[in-house]
Amino acid sequence: MQDFRILDGGAGSELQDLGFHVNEDPLWSARLLHTNPNAIKQLHKSFLEAGADILVTVTYQATVEGFRKYLQLTTERAVNLIKLGVRLAREACREVPGTGKERLVAGSVGPYGVFLHDGSEYSGSYVDNMSNEELMDWHRPQVAALVEAGVDMLAVETIPSLKEAEAILRLLKEFPAAKAYVTFSCKDGRNLCHGEEFSDAIQKVMTSDQVIASGLNCTHPSHVSELLDSLRPLQLTKPIIVKPNSGEDWESGVGWFGRGEDSPLENHVSDWIKRGATWIGGCCRIKPRDIKSLGEEIKKINR
Repeated sequence: MQDFRILDGGAGSELQDLGFHVNEDPLWSARLLHTNPNAIKQLHKSFLEAGADILVTVTYQATVEGFRKYLQLTTERAVNLIKLGVRLAREACREVPGTGKERLVAGSVGPYGVFLHDGSEYSGSYVDNMSNEELMDWHRPQVAALVEAGVDMLAVETIPSLKEAEAILRLLKEFPAAKAYVTFSCKDGRNLCHGEEFSDAIQKVMTSDQVIASGLNCTHPSHVSELLDSLRPLQLTKPIIVKPNSGEDWESGVGWFGRGEDSPLENHVSDWIKRGATWIGGCCRIKPRDIKSLGEEIKKINR
């Protein structure tokens, strides 16, 4: 039997569906760390009950600078809010009965572009005007807070460019005991959103001793098989992560649209596993019911 891991789904879109208006908020779901932390814990619990065994903290957009700017918090209080994100995930793991498989908490580290609140996290264009040192300086407070809070690993996710991923991995050397997974956002079946080849990016980040897994997230499901195929010549030994979005479209003032009746994941998971994926979950618009369906498909395959 293969050692599969089931990751959770989309936090912000699920919270939006539960009535929390986070989509147009510059802090997105991270604001609820300040205003309604119990909602975040309930979110985590819903994914655990659906079968997830890796929870990603709701800290994707939780940055010290963002909390200072939009909540007028001191640096100390901002750091404590990031640490609260870890504590809420841990509490959820304790409060939901387990299935025997170890549950892990991954501390979400999003790209610099999320702070800009201009959509540039989906292009990575900002890295063209930033040095590696500037990227490291930006990420350092959040990474330090998550590591100090005791995450099992960092989830360096939705990274649109190789340059930013490499800067974060350089920063991780300041925390030698820390481990991370790295997932890139991709614009097609070959390239990251910034344009680098997916296979080249994966090969480079996988050489880090601190990276325990890598792959893709926040990418259209239709691109996943081709992206996985591009990794075959690399003969990777570390887990490959697939955490796509639902394939729906987003329009300001309209919201998400274009989802069919079927789960966006369960009809693809067998193919993705054949192509090498072993850590599978979802991103935007992937709901607890989708994670449950995903888990049921994996159990069938792994009997």
